Amino acid sequence: MRALKRDAALDGIRALAALGVWLLHVASNTGVMYGEGMYAWLLSRLGMAVPVFFLLSGLLLYRPWAKAAVEGTPRPAAGLYLWRRALRVLPVYWLVVSLALWAWTPLDWTGWVVWLLLLQNYVPGMNNAEGLYQMWTLPIEMAFYLVLPVLAWALHRWAVRGGNVPVRLLGGIAVLPVVSVATVVASRVLEMPELALWLPYHLVYFACGMAMAVLSVWLGGSRVIGSLAPQLLVLAFLLYAVLSTPLAGPRTLTLPTLGESLFRVTLEAAVAVLAVAPFALAPDPGSLRHRLLGNPVAAYLGRISYSFFLWHAPVITVHRQITGDPPFTGDFVSLAVVSFIVSLLLSVASYHLIEHVALTLGRRRSAPARPPESPAPQPVAPAA
Repeated sequence: MRALKRDAALDGIRALAALGVWLLHVASNTGVMYGEGMYAWLLSRLGMAVPVFFLLSGLLLYRPWAKAAVEGTPRPAAGLYLWRRALRVLPVYWLVVSLALWAWTPLDWTGWVVWLLLLQNYVPGMNNAEGLYQMWTLPIEMAFYLVLPVLAWALHRWAVRGGNVPVRLLGGIAVLPVVSVATVVASRVLEMPELALWLPYHLVYFACGMAMAVLSVWLGGSRVIGSLAPQLLVLAFLLYAVLSTPLAGPRTLTLPTLGESLFRVTLEAAVAVLAVAPFALAPDPGSLRHRLLGNPVAAYLGRISYSFFLWHAPVITVHRQITGDPPFTGDFVSLAVVSFIVSLLLSVASYHLIEHVALTLGRRRSAPARPPESPAPQPVAPAA
């Protein structure tokens, strides 16, 4: 199976998403996003970065399975895939969580087990540890990692039974957003807001990425998407502006209505698709968009973005404890500058000392065995 190249522009998108989450938490901790005016509302919807993360996971992780189904090549080994996911996610996560829990949240051994195994979303009252408020997304990601081999197997079985494999794959993937809509409805009708912390609620974003994976394998680089890329990116921004209104629900932790929830999920999925499609479906390293997001600096920030995502909230917490600012107050610029620099330095260190080492271990485990050397040819004796 031909190797799938790493796209530097997608790393750049991941970097922007991580910066969006960080800026959201700076704005929320200082109270800036609760002010008046469109600027505050735009800041309050930077959580839109999370659907982008989920979409990228669906796109990049499902693409090898989509390639195997469309091109008839061998499927990835599920065990190796899960091993590499664990190496990718857990080592730095364990470090950051252990430090934060030790510093601010006394727990018994069961609480530590819950956090270290990424089960905090499923235990009432367990996911609100100090300095770890951004971690609610990781149990959802891990649940998708665990479910993906089963989903990929089922989609493969369904697709190869018909004549048009890509179309049947897309049809199977289309079931997943229905699950999301049903879960959103259930969470509001049954008054179970905790469902918003579970994978089914967010399957629509992963499904968009999976569908994009199928299209990227099936169509390759789309000239139509490439020619419309500027318009798609402008439309993504305009829809983000609509998302940054009361139509998508309140800015506080007040629960939105059913209509607001459905509207928000729909808009978030649309913005994520429009923002990523010009890069995933029309890879063009020479284009302006790819040069901007795929430059070495942006690509490197994308590679360390996971560590940055993990570190920024504890760093913000330490800064606020040092300054003694009451909740929802403080200097936005000061917190932004200090938290960015410190989080960046910690991210560079943890990426190279932990993440990169773990990823190298995963690659060694997945490397094919070296074929035995053939014996050297023996000289042939001359005929008598």
